[in-house]
Amino acid sequence: MKKILLLIIIIVGFTQLYSQKKFTNYIEVKNTPVKNQQRTGTCWSFATASFLESEILRLKNKTIDLSEMYEVRNIYEDKALNYFLRQGKTNFSEGGLAHDFIRAMAINGVVPQTVYPGNPKGETVLNHAEISSILEAYVKAIVKSRQHTDYWKEGFDAVLDVYFGKKPDNFMYDDKEFTPGSFAEYLGLNPENYIELTSFTHHPFKKYFVLEIPDNYSSGMYYNIELQKLKEQTDYALENGYSVCWDGDVSEAGFGRRTGEIDIEEDFNGVFDGNQQDYGLIANLRQSQFEQLKTTDDHLMHIVGKAKDNTGRKFYIVKNSWGNSGEHDGYYYMSEKYFLLKTISIMIHKNALMTDVKPVFYLPDAIY
Repeated sequence: MKKILLLIIIIVGFTQLYSQKKFTNYIEVKNTPVKNQQRTGTCWSFATASFLESEILRLKNKTIDLSEMYEVRNIYEDKALNYFLRQGKTNFSEGGLAHDFIRAMAINGVVPQTVYPGNPKGETVLNHAEISSILEAYVKAIVKSRQHTDYWKEGFDAVLDVYFGKKPDNFMYDDKEFTPGSFAEYLGLNPENYIELTSFTHHPFKKYFVLEIPDNYSSGMYYNIELQKLKEQTDYALENGYSVCWDGDVSEAGFGRRTGEIDIEEDFNGVFDGNQQDYGLIANLRQSQFEQLKTTDDHLMHIVGKAKDNTGRKFYIVKNSWGNSGEHDGYYYMSEKYFLLKTISIMIHKNALMTDVKPVFYLPDAIY
């Protein structure tokens, strides 16, 4: 009996080993080490910082660790004024989008992580539960007040100083003095070089529109293209050495937080049929799921390459901001199916645009 049990264990073990999903990377864009957003809702800042760090590697061949919290703090200032002027009729939360980081960079520049870690008391774990609640209560109280002065701005900034630290006017880096603005220029980061693309059928293609998602408090404009072109554009950018900042839905059952694989589990009545994709059917399905709020703006990540599994299926290599989570140390493999159905938008450098995707005129994210 013991021999039979041992044989069964060996057979099961070999079966599991043989059937385990294996990925082979065939496109890899240079990127920096995985970070951890910890107990914050600031994935947008981590994903965009990671994207820009890859841009710096591409442009300058420099490895730079950008401060995410510097832009989080800057965006909180902008959100507060926006919330006040709109008399509370807009979103105020930790969330944000890639263009928020780009816009903050256009106005306030960028700084290294060592200059502005965003933990003035040396905390080892970033936890924004308290500060996000305080700031939201603050702006709501200001809007509700019947007597408005300019004092509230100073008070709001003072709270940010306590929780994030004072912003630097200048700093030293590599034995040179910089301002945040001159540091962005030194790194070759031009805010006007980045464009966000999306694909939804309730707006005309080859036009800009304000994407209707809660975190788009700043009414950022997205260039709308056909779904097939969105995928082709993403592949084209990666094939030519450009990484992609991704915004999408991660609430699906197929999002394997532990396995590191992101895939579509549901069949959807044959909408996905092998490698022969009917983009019209998929576009209709993604539009329906978006309008039913089944596809929502949950999370931003950074696409840094492509891979194939041991059956030949293609996946995007996605760098996350949850530390070394999953089976691939913080990287995830997203199937093309998942990308097609659950992508909200992407951001790329405008030099990575395909000829037939380029807009007639650019409406950069850095409008300010």
